[in-house]
Amino acid sequence: MTRESTLRFGAQTDEVTSLLRIVNLVRTGEATTRPEIGRVTGLGRGVVTQRVDQAIEMGFLADGDYGPSSGGRAPRTLRFRSDQGRIVVCALGALHIRVGIASLDGDIVDHMHEPWDIARGPAETIERALEMLDEILARHDDVPVWGVAVGIPGPVDFESGRPVAPPIMPGWNGFDVRRRFEQRFDAPTWVDNDVNLLVFSERARRQEEALDLIFCKVGSGIGAGLLSRGRIHRGANGAAGDIGHVRVRESETQCRCGKVGCLEAEAGGWALKRDAEAAVEEGAGGPLARHVAENVEITPELISLAAVDGDALAISLIQRSARLVGESIAALVNMFNPAVIVVGGAVSSAGEVFLAEVRQRVYELSLPLATRDLSIVRSHGDEKEPLRGGAEMVREQLFDATFPRWFAHGRPSIDAIAMAS
Repeated sequence: MTRESTLRFGAQTDEVTSLLRIVNLVRTGEATTRPEIGRVTGLGRGVVTQRVDQAIEMGFLADGDYGPSSGGRAPRTLRFRSDQGRIVVCALGALHIRVGIASLDGDIVDHMHEPWDIARGPAETIERALEMLDEILARHDDVPVWGVAVGIPGPVDFESGRPVAPPIMPGWNGFDVRRRFEQRFDAPTWVDNDVNLLVFSERARRQEEALDLIFCKVGSGIGAGLLSRGRIHRGANGAAGDIGHVRVRESETQCRCGKVGCLEAEAGGWALKRDAEAAVEEGAGGPLARHVAENVEITPELISLAAVDGDALAISLIQRSARLVGESIAALVNMFNPAVIVVGGAVSSAGEVFLAEVRQRVYELSLPLATRDLSIVRSHGDEKEPLRGGAEMVREQLFDATFPRWFAHGRPSIDAIAMAS
C-alpha cells in the first residue's frame, strides 16, 4: 500500500497523527519553525524534517521568512497556505442577507449585504444569496472553495443542515439548505443558527480556549448562543438558546410563531415597531412621531437611535425591552454560569440605554455567586461579525473535527466530510 493510501484509508498511525499536528501547529501559530515544532511535539529533528517536507509536498505548508536567531543560524519559518482555498459564508437574517468570502485563516476578503425578508421562502432566498456570491466571486481569482457556512435565524439540526420548526420562517421547516450550496460550490457545507455564528466570531476575537459565554441578539427577533468551555452548545434538536419564545409573565400578546406571550412578542424589534406606531396613533409626540408623520418607516434601528438622542417614547420602549430581556438572561445565568454575556443586535445599538437595564435585571435576579465575576458587554456591532463567525465555524469543522478524514486528498471533499458525520 502506498503512503497516500495509508494516509487516506488507514488507521490513525503515529505518522498521520504527527503530520496532522504539525500542520495545525503552524496554522494556529503555536509553532512556526522546525526547532519549535520539535520542542512542542518531542519529535526528533529528522522526523520533523520528514513530516514538514510531506506537508509542503501536500500543499498545506510553505517556507516563509527567516526567524530571529538564538545564537546560531536563523531558522526558516513555516506558514500555512491559507491562500490555497476559500471559505464561502452566507448569513441570513430575518430582514437581510449578508454574504462573503474568506481565506482559510478566517480573514474576510470581500462581502455584500442587502435587505431581504426571510419569509419569502427558501428557494427565492437561497437563489438570491447565490447570485450575490457569484457577483463577489467574479471579482476575485478562481480559488477552490473548501467549505461553506450558512447561518439562518431559527433552530437548525446541525447534523443534517435542515431548519427545525423555525418560528418566523414559513416554508423553511426541514428544507435541505446544505444541498443547494454543496451543489453550487462542490464543497462541504455547514448550516447553523445565526446567533451561533456571532458566538464563533466572539470566541475568535477573545482567543480564550475554555470560555463560557452567552451571546444574546436582540434584533427583529431574539435569540441566544451558548458557548461552554469553548464549545458551542446546540442542544438535542438545535433549539438551545431560543429564548425569544419563552413565556413572559402575564403577557397575552400574540407572537409571530403562533403562541401567546413570547418574549419576542413583547421585547423584540418588530414588537417595538408595533408599539411605537400604536403610541403615535394615540397621540405621542417627539422625533419618532415626526418620522411617522413624514412616512418614514419605523425600524428597530431607528427606535434605538431615537433613544440615544433622547426621544422619550423610544427610551421607554427600549428600557422595557431591556428589562424583559434581562429577566430571561438572568435565568440563563443561574443555569449556565457564564463568564461573559455579550449583547448584540439592532435594539442593543441603543447602547447604555439598553445595557444598563439588562445589567440591573440580571444582577437583581441572578444568584450572587453566578454574577460575582460576570461581565455584561455590548458586541462590537460590526456588520462583518456573522461572516467572520461563519468562517470560524468552517475552520473548526475542517481542521478540528474532520481533518483526519480528508487531508490526504489535499483538500476537503463532500464525501470525506460525510464519512466523518
